[in-house]
Order: sequence, then C-alpha cells, then structure tokens
Amino acid sequence: MAEQRKIRVLVTGATGFLGGNIIGALADNPRIECVAACRNRGKLAADFSGEVRAGDLLDPGYRHELASDIDVLCHAGTWASMWDNRRLERARFFEPARDLIEQSIGQGVQRYLQASTVVIGTVSGDGEPHDDFSTKQHTGFWPHLDYLMDLDDYMHENCHRGTQMVTLRLGHFVGAGNRLGMLPAIVPRLKTFLVPWLGGGRKHLPLVADRDLGRAFALAAVAENLDAYESFNICGSDFPTLREVVTYVARQAGVPKPLYSVPYPAGYLFGWLMETLKPILPGSSPFLTRSIVHLCEDWVCPGDYARQKLGYVPEKSWRKAVDEHIADLKKDGYPWPALCQP
Repeated sequence: MAEQRKIRVLVTGATGFLGGNIIGALADNPRIECVAACRNRGKLAADFSGEVRAGDLLDPGYRHELASDIDVLCHAGTWASMWDNRRLERARFFEPARDLIEQSIGQGVQRYLQASTVVIGTVSGDGEPHDDFSTKQHTGFWPHLDYLMDLDDYMHENCHRGTQMVTLRLGHFVGAGNRLGMLPAIVPRLKTFLVPWLGGGRKHLPLVADRDLGRAFALAAVAENLDAYESFNICGSDFPTLREVVTYVARQAGVPKPLYSVPYPAGYLFGWLMETLKPILPGSSPFLTRSIVHLCEDWVCPGDYARQKLGYVPEKSWRKAVDEHIADLKKDGYPWPALCQP
C-alpha cells in the first residue's frame, strides 16, 4: 500500500509565543509536515527540522511564496498594538493578512486558520455565555481588535471560493514566553499601588494555557467535516473571576493587590485619558489603555462547539500556566511591557 501523503501545514509567526506552541503541537502528529514562516530562522526551536520560509510578511512576494504548495495555512504572525495605532495596524496587520487569505484562495490552500480572540464578540451581561459565532461590534478605540473583526467578516464572505476559513477565537494567553498581553501588563502595574479593581473584580476571564493553544490549532488543521466557514472559542476549562486571577497573580509574584475599586466606565475614561496624554507622558506605553479594560470585561466563552467538531478539550490549569508565566517574567525582573510591537 502506498504511503499516505502528509498534510503540509505552514505556520506564520513561527518564532513567537503562539506560533512556537502551534509548531510544538503539530510535531506530535505524524500525519503533518510542518513548514515554519518567520523573519529569523535562528530563533526557531533548536529541535525544529522542517522546512523554513524566512521573510517579511510586509513583502507581497513573500506572502505569495508562503501559500505555495501548502495544504493548511495557520496565520499566527501578527503586528499588534493595545491602543490607537490605526494606520500602522492597517498597513502591518490587516492588509497583509487579507492578502494572505487571497493568496491562499488563489493557490489552492485547502484550509486557512486565523488566530483571533474571544473579545471580538460584543460585551454582554455578567456571566452570559458568548457562543462561537457571537455578534461583533467595532469598539472604535482598539484598531487591532476592530481589524480582527473585519478579517473574520472577510473570511466569512469568501469561504465559498475553495478554501475553508476557520477563525480561532482565543482566550487570554498565559504561559512562559508570552511578553504581550494582559498578565505581563498587570504585574508591573500592580507594583505601583495605582491599579484598582474593576467593578469589584466580579467579571470572568477566558484564560487559555500555552500548550492548549497549540493543540487547538493542531486539531483544527486536520479536523474532518468542517463547514466552509467555522469559528471556535478556544479557552481553558473554567472561567475564574478577575478577583481570583489578580489575587493569585499578586500572591505568586509578591506584589500588592488592588486597594480600591472603580466602575468600568471610570476605567474606560481613565484609559482614554492615559492614551490621550501619551505624547507628553514618560514611558513607551500608557499606564492604562481602554483595551486592557475591555479584556477585563465578562468573557464566559464555552468550548462545547470546539469539543464537538475538533475534539478540543483543555488540559492545563490556568494556575499552573500562570505559575510558569510569572517565573519566566521574574527572570527579567517583571519588565514594564511595551503595549505595542516595534
């Protein structure tokens, strides 16, 4: 019997936190031949032995090359800012990603996977579940998130042109190696004693651990019987409250917990003020942005649909992932993170 051809899966952003975990999970499936796309091949894991396509996603020729002779394209490479950099977001994130979708369709890629976030859904009432296809509404203040919504719409509109479109709505990343996101932003800010509880810390967070992120993409790459367009919530097994998470983080990192609480509208107002004053304040990033407040809204995003169609079941607890994340950040002295990529 002839040997079955392997599924060629390309991962953009292969040297990043998400891309690295995807490649690690793909390596566990002997049916998959993994192709890594990155700017610097020297930053790939030492044990990676697959094909490498090095280049810059801003280069149209490179994007054309990426979609050539590929079965599944996982787009995990991105440029992102946690406040208003609309022009850069469009040029460095949205337009390259939209073209990568077109390249995938034009060159016969069977399936395109887009890394997105559960917070593309509309904020709902406390504890109300967000399904995998929940309604989207632009924020007007966070261009990266708004462009993720536009990409999701573009995928939905073009899913009948021969390439299956899959949006993975990911929870908030936790795990060693992640340097951009909620947890790296919170720890150094807690040390200032200026961080309040938002709404008493009663709302729920959709945390998801490093290894589970990788597994979700690996499962979505080979899952059978998917529709032309799919959207999946990818989160952990439970949804702890903001108070639970921040209390645990503060104890593990040895930093103070918030001493007072403010309502969410006050948090958004203060975030707007910090963004507005950014040009005249010291530091590379605002103390608080409206995007951070938005991430701390109530996001209960069950993964029943991902379990049914992908076989995705989260395995790693958020506490274990937070422990590893904090230990990794501690090595660098809990650096004040830039909320915008270079």
